[in-house]
Amino acid sequence: MVEQALTAARAALDATDTWVQLGAVVATLLLARLLSARIAATASDASLLGGLVARGRPLVLPALTALLLMVAAAACKTLIDAQWVVRCAVVVSLLWLFETAIRAAHVGRSASWALHVVGVPILVLHLVGWLSPITDVLASMSVEIGNLQFTAGGVLRVLVFGSLLFWLGWISNRAGLNAIRRQQRLDLRTREVAAKFFQIGVALLVVVLMLQVMGINLTALAVFGGALGVGIGIGLQAIASNFISGIIILFDRSLSVGDFVEIEGGQAGYVRELALRYTTLESFDGKTVLVPNETFITKAFTNWTHKDRQQRYRVDFSVAYDTDIRKLCQLIRETVARHPQVISGEHLPKEMRPDCEIAGFGDSGVNMFVEFWMEGIDDGPNRVGGDLLLMIFETLRENGIQIPFPQREVRVLGEKKRPR
Repeated sequence: MVEQALTAARAALDATDTWVQLGAVVATLLLARLLSARIAATASDASLLGGLVARGRPLVLPALTALLLMVAAAACKTLIDAQWVVRCAVVVSLLWLFETAIRAAHVGRSASWALHVVGVPILVLHLVGWLSPITDVLASMSVEIGNLQFTAGGVLRVLVFGSLLFWLGWISNRAGLNAIRRQQRLDLRTREVAAKFFQIGVALLVVVLMLQVMGINLTALAVFGGALGVGIGIGLQAIASNFISGIIILFDRSLSVGDFVEIEGGQAGYVRELALRYTTLESFDGKTVLVPNETFITKAFTNWTHKDRQQRYRVDFSVAYDTDIRKLCQLIRETVARHPQVISGEHLPKEMRPDCEIAGFGDSGVNMFVEFWMEGIDDGPNRVGGDLLLMIFETLRENGIQIPFPQREVRVLGEKKRPR
């Protein structure tokens, strides 16, 4: 056997078509390297295409090599009626592409091990032409349960390709969402709409492909689709309503990630996520509130930062009746204007500057208030009202202005003489 192998090797090396094929392989490798360098240099000029090439740069050279080697194999088959050397190079290039794709995807150690154990043998068997006989043998191994027939090949096909489909769907969904949300040329709401529709599209594609892998005829699902429609109309009204409400919210732009909203019942917080069934609010005390989307369609709510993040707030305090109110108002205006988060300045219109006024006359003193504008919400880490109360208290104490306390006047009347 060794002598026969050596004889076959010598004959192959002496054959002219072998060296022609080796030359074709070398030329193809050089051409693939030149083309990959040219593509990388050209695509680096365009921002979007350059970003895609930068993320998929490791795959360009092996993909071009495999493609050009397939063309070279077909040319050798036509011209010299021999292609075994080029076919071997094609197998190696595809294995190289498969390995590079696994590394570029960063799938983790467990998933990488599973892809190597399952994917490499299947790819090699397919390329050498041994996969079809093996699948025929597996297809002949079947078990019937009632009207259902299960084959070993069908079960393995569903397990292998089903797992691969779900993994590819997960990778595609994550990569697509990241790519959409990095498009700064689009506003935030448009990116969220595109991201949600991309998620739906990927999920539907994975489900359809999985049904095809399982061998289920899609036309047979028409009856099930009709029954599902009836079920949605009768039993799943709330879910369907929230789903449609989520789409309406994304399109009418009444909510956006980062808005501060307050709904009926006193619940308030920043919008952190716009899902198709619910909206996630994060309150100042760290609580996460999941609000059904239907709430924002059928009920009134307050969006504090919908079109303008500047808000007006008011701080109340009291002073004694013997206070010089005109001087006090000037002091308070200057004090409030010193806060770095309060909007102030001579360039602003009068209604935007801090203003101190009399609210009314109380039982023990004069009730005052100061109005001011600020950026954002006066709560949580952006708490301005508490700082202003402290600054007002210090200003009153430095200027000898008293803060009144409850006072009552007590009159003692003369006692009536008691009869003896």
